[in-house]
Amino acid sequence: MKVEKLKTDILIIGGGTAGCYAALTISENSDAKVLICEKAHIKRSGCLAAGVNALNAYIVDGKTPQDYVDYAKKDADGIVREDLLLTMSQRLNAVTERLEKLGLVILKDKNGKYVTRGNRNLKINGENIKPILAAAVEKLPNTKILNHVNIIDFSVKDNRINGAFGIGIESETFYIIEANAVIVATGGAAGLYKPNNPGFSRHKMWYPPFNTGAGYAMGIKAGAEMTTFEMRFIALRCKDTIAPTGTLAQGVGAKQINSLGEVYESKYGITTSQRVYGTVNENLEGRGPCYLKTEGITPEQDDALKKAYLNMAPSQTLKWIESGKNPSQQNVEIEGTEPYIVGGHTASGYWVDTKRATTIKGLFAAGDVAGGCPQKYVTGSLAEGEIAAYSAVDFIEENNNVSVEETDADNHLKEVKAFLEENDSYFSTEQLEEAMQTVMDAYAGGIKTNYRFNEKQLDIADEKIADIQKLSDNLHADDFQELMYIYELRERLVVCRSVIAHLKARHETRWQSFAENLDYPEKDDKNFLKFVNSRYENGKIKIILRDLTEGGAAYEHSN
Repeated sequence: MKVEKLKTDILIIGGGTAGCYAALTISENSDAKVLICEKAHIKRSGCLAAGVNALNAYIVDGKTPQDYVDYAKKDADGIVREDLLLTMSQRLNAVTERLEKLGLVILKDKNGKYVTRGNRNLKINGENIKPILAAAVEKLPNTKILNHVNIIDFSVKDNRINGAFGIGIESETFYIIEANAVIVATGGAAGLYKPNNPGFSRHKMWYPPFNTGAGYAMGIKAGAEMTTFEMRFIALRCKDTIAPTGTLAQGVGAKQINSLGEVYESKYGITTSQRVYGTVNENLEGRGPCYLKTEGITPEQDDALKKAYLNMAPSQTLKWIESGKNPSQQNVEIEGTEPYIVGGHTASGYWVDTKRATTIKGLFAAGDVAGGCPQKYVTGSLAEGEIAAYSAVDFIEENNNVSVEETDADNHLKEVKAFLEENDSYFSTEQLEEAMQTVMDAYAGGIKTNYRFNEKQLDIADEKIADIQKLSDNLHADDFQELMYIYELRERLVVCRSVIAHLKARHETRWQSFAENLDYPEKDDKNFLKFVNSRYENGKIKIILRDLTEGGAAYEHSN
């Protein structure tokens, strides 16, 4: 194993949506040296890897950024940071136009205006959206990209980040990276719970299976304040293929119906969590399976749907073709996925200020890893990458010349060597991962329990996850690929315990299915119209309840 020490002005961890746009912004507004570390390859990494067929966050004609804030606040039943939503929403259209200039095809009507889909969405040909972003970043001066480098931990002293440690999967190198500022853009967490499709097909899930919550885990261990992990995200998807349903609901106006043909979405509500809850409940009460009603749509709509899914979920188009029936001839069965922790759809993530600064000095967060600002999607993640970039550039003007302590580096190197050299574990990484998912599924509100839980179950979950954490200390890796798997598991375990603590701390059911606490089945605005935050202190997760800011007033850490 080689050991290499690197130094940069700004380190960006994660070369996905937010990370790439942060690099573009820094390059255009300063001469700072930037290092991007990406676990995969930036050409096809992150949530945009397979493409998308719409931009779901855009201020259409007749609407304002405040309208978008109001929509997101309503969908989250009030638990949002309006200051973060507004600063994001004000940038949505500008980053969209920039994407188009970079080469993204955004559909236009005969008058040259963007073709909208609903009140906030634009239609695009987005199969190659990530390669477009990656190509722009690869051309930047003063920007170095390290692909296939997995960052395993931050270097933090006295609540000031000094850099990070990483492992080169292909180069078999241990990296010590010193940085005057760090932007974490690693995305959310998948794979905590047992997925819909087991075994060989377990990767067929809503969120990228390679997003392990690494950024969350590193921040938790370093003592950063985190927020709203109890607002899990459960996607309503096409059964088996786990393809998006929004294209059907918004593209052709498909309604949710049960096996009796009854439209049930109006009965439960149409917020994101209500759509999932309604589907679960209809099945429980014996009126399943549930569908999106596509029977009777036009041949033109058939063709449009098949093309749209080729942009992001080809398996759904293939399913229609293999069955020999178009969408107009068969309704599309739907189901909920396992829960995820993701700040791009819900409010989970780092507790940040309007500059996207975390509570650790010099550490900024953007995209799915940043909390308090749900419904950001692709363009919102770009906007947050831009905000974090400006903030990091300002920060390093007066904060530089940091260094990673030798003892910190030695301890991390020692840990890596132990995983590679020692071999006294009775379990494989895959076995412990499966055990973790089984625990979360059965005791922390997974698919098995229809997403429901009680305090006793959460206590059991925490005890069992803690046991698995101890067992993970002795895992063995034959090579650096397996070493990465060990760190991915350990990241997920850290996030699992935070999720459990947050679920237990919110004594209400504000979002059915997302956080349905059977001990507290009602909503409690008096005590819980506020944020459930946490900080890891002295080996324990400390819960912090924070009030909502009034009327969208900015929350800064000095408050």
